[in-house]
Amino acid sequence: MRTLMAGCIAGTLSLTFTPAFAQNIDSLIGAAKKEGAVNSLGMPGDWANWQGTWAQLNQKYGLNHQDTDLSSAEEIAKFEAEKDNASGDIGDVGYAFAPVAVQKGVTQPYKPTTWNQIPAWAKDKDGQWAVSYTGTIAFIVNKKLVKNPPKTWADLLKGKYKVALGDVSTSARASSAVLAAAYARGGSEKNLKPALDLFAQLAKQGRLTLNDPNIANLEKGEVEVGIQWDFNALAFRDKIDRSRFDVVIPQDGSLIYGYSTIINKYAKHPNAAKLAREYILSDAGQINLARGYARPIRSEVKIPQDVAVKLLPAAQYRVAKPIGDFSAWEATLKQLPRQWQEQVMVNMQ
Repeated sequence: MRTLMAGCIAGTLSLTFTPAFAQNIDSLIGAAKKEGAVNSLGMPGDWANWQGTWAQLNQKYGLNHQDTDLSSAEEIAKFEAEKDNASGDIGDVGYAFAPVAVQKGVTQPYKPTTWNQIPAWAKDKDGQWAVSYTGTIAFIVNKKLVKNPPKTWADLLKGKYKVALGDVSTSARASSAVLAAAYARGGSEKNLKPALDLFAQLAKQGRLTLNDPNIANLEKGEVEVGIQWDFNALAFRDKIDRSRFDVVIPQDGSLIYGYSTIINKYAKHPNAAKLAREYILSDAGQINLARGYARPIRSEVKIPQDVAVKLLPAAQYRVAKPIGDFSAWEATLKQLPRQWQEQVMVNMQ
């Protein structure tokens, strides 16, 4: 991995920036080394292999690291609350939350040298945030408990197994799963009715469970079909028993959800945070995320074969799409807990 990074430093990372981002890589590295540390929020080692990123930033540049694991909303609130004594330099938030952080004025810009390889939907034009990897809503199926694994949302209604979703009022993954089902069934950010109808039918059948499809519940055999992010599902599968589980992207539609780095406007180690973003979006950093089963945002990165074999085939993702209307989804999210209670939970058996 250090060889890959050296190649990046000798190549793309030696570029200088436009006047708005005037530091070149050498001066950025020097400033980051002087700071000596980078502290993150919501970037724990066991999520998307952040541990590999922090280890390499330490090995390469001597940056010490600590993380406080928080939700996206909590990260932004902490940035805002700790203006005079910031504990976090950089955070990883769901990309629907990134514009919120910008609106609150708690971010600072940095465009990495790989900026032009990041899709337009996955970055702020001024460099305030940038998606580094994506997750896609997937099914994880216990093959020992389910004879006919579902391949589509429509298939869920035909089964006899229970479907584990979790709590849509607190879980970004669960609420994203509702939107994914809506996409598949003709809905949108403004219209979740097709998805709510689907989950209401499952509830009426006594087949919807609000158990979290986490690794502990999967390992205990308490989840027959779980709705999960693909990178978590793949990691759980391999950690428990690869032969026990199938992981599939529902082939009638799904949601791609990006995770973005945001750099704290009040960071104590701003240059180290910028260097962290630079590294995360370098070839080596993108491969690190792939080792954690996340899909790198830069499609140009060549993933090593030993990593690629652990991921789902690219063809499975052709039906998945990112959120099209952030503001509409933000408004709908506020209504979802009540809609879920009134249209789905009332049917729970």
